[in-house]
Amino acid sequence: MSRLVKKSPAVCTDLPLENTDVCHKLRLLRKLLISCFGPSGRLKQIHNNIGGHVVTTSSSSVLLPLISSSQPLVNLIKASIHGHGSRFSDCGLFAAIFCLALIERAQQCNVRRSMAIKVNKHMLSVCTSYLQQEEDCACKVKLDFCSSQNLITLARSIISSKPACVLTKPELFHISKLAVQAFLLTVPCNNPGTVTLGRTVTVSVEGQSVLDSAVFPGLLIEMPCDFLRSEIYNRSNNPMLMVLFSSSLAGDLSELEEGVIEVHPGVDTESQILDQLLDFGKQVIKDEVKVFVCQKVIHPVLQQYLRTHGIIVIERLGISLMEPLAQLTGAKSVATLQTTITPEVYGKVKDLSIKEFGSKKMLHLQPVGESAICTMILCHRNETMLSELKVVCQKTEHVLRLTLKEPFTLLGGGCTETHLAAYVRHKSKSQVAETASLLGCSQTEYLLGVDVFCRSLESVARALEHDGGVSSIDLTHAHHWILPADVTEECSEESLDSCGCGLVKSNTNTKWTHLNTEYADFCPAPLLRDAPVQPRVLDSFTAKLNALHVAVETANLALDVRYVIQDVN
Repeated sequence: MSRLVKKSPAVCTDLPLENTDVCHKLRLLRKLLISCFGPSGRLKQIHNNIGGHVVTTSSSSVLLPLISSSQPLVNLIKASIHGHGSRFSDCGLFAAIFCLALIERAQQCNVRRSMAIKVNKHMLSVCTSYLQQEEDCACKVKLDFCSSQNLITLARSIISSKPACVLTKPELFHISKLAVQAFLLTVPCNNPGTVTLGRTVTVSVEGQSVLDSAVFPGLLIEMPCDFLRSEIYNRSNNPMLMVLFSSSLAGDLSELEEGVIEVHPGVDTESQILDQLLDFGKQVIKDEVKVFVCQKVIHPVLQQYLRTHGIIVIERLGISLMEPLAQLTGAKSVATLQTTITPEVYGKVKDLSIKEFGSKKMLHLQPVGESAICTMILCHRNETMLSELKVVCQKTEHVLRLTLKEPFTLLGGGCTETHLAAYVRHKSKSQVAETASLLGCSQTEYLLGVDVFCRSLESVARALEHDGGVSSIDLTHAHHWILPADVTEECSEESLDSCGCGLVKSNTNTKWTHLNTEYADFCPAPLLRDAPVQPRVLDSFTAKLNALHVAVETANLALDVRYVIQDVN
């Protein structure tokens, strides 16, 4: 008993945002995330101090889970942003930077926290109302699924924002096209009623050029070299029956069923189990099955027996490919040996062929008729780049799927943030008296809260520049422009070709002002909807709208925290 250590009391922190250590860590987190933001963002290498794998990334979905902190408020913000990223796959850095900017600016401007929370909620409702207008929102682009141009632009914008992929322009365009192709292949075309989206199976191939990457309808399964025989090429054009097992066919007693197994003396259990397995083999041969697939291990004797009868045997498929294969072929997986295989469980495969990518040889299973299953082969020069590219492509496919529910995008390159800030500032100043009265504050305090919100939005646009350039806003459309660091202000007209999203072109009548300076509020002029110029950078509408909500709600939650009680045992 003398060795027992008494339990320490919990630590209670009063007003954590007034704690110097907490504010320092929030500021440090914001600087860290800002440095990762955008196509020219700086990469981060994360390594556990007790050893382990080194991760190189600038993606919030990878970065945030690997950052550890002893401050509950920091962990709260991390968890909130990571939750958004898990659901929407994009705009995680936007949400984090905007959230932290709202907290920091509210502290610096000495706005009452209760008042800052009210103004933030009101500003969020103004932004949401504006963004959800289909006709009057000037930073919103409707997607036309008859053309893949905007889909490719959206995919390219997402992939280019992750510099750890290390892609050249031709490689970036190639991967963007593949991402859109894979997405379109997972959307069924001729299925009446409720539409069920398919899946893209991603296979990584290290050491090959990115331009060798490809997308194939159907499923590609990596196979051992001794399996790949010439007879695969010599099959008829008729569909082939396939059977799929999810239980082990290795002959283990543990695979029979749970419970007590009684074995009589002198009984050879291995022979009996093998006989049962061979009975399965005889049945599938009788039913003219041509492809025999098992998620786990198949007994060597059963394998040899099946192959001598011309059946293609695939073992160790893995759980990740079970569902796509069942969806591709229509097969129902057999989960126990204590059953008779009925014809209803069989699936069908149209054709088999062999594909080679570097050192990998893969069996290509093609569906009978239309199928929403496809395989993306991703190639890259080394493991680090390949790992980041795989994550980014999976996120891109998810973002493209979000467009099916809401077929819109937002202008990228910081233009949505600056345009939204200018619109909100103008809208708020035109209704100062009534809104301040509604919120129960003075007009001065309300305008101060509006300024905090708008400058926080503009700070996200400024975070895109990492090379010493100056972020500006034009005083007509309120789009974001970046003036290179080595160009004087007098020569800016010749240096600026177009805004961040590419829709607004520079001309002699354009007037700019730096984003970190005061400027008179104005109502941003809409762009011509039938203009021949297409945006070169697009953001996900659904992801950014939710990120806006998450950022404001998380900032308000942090501003509202009065005590933090932490167990230190």
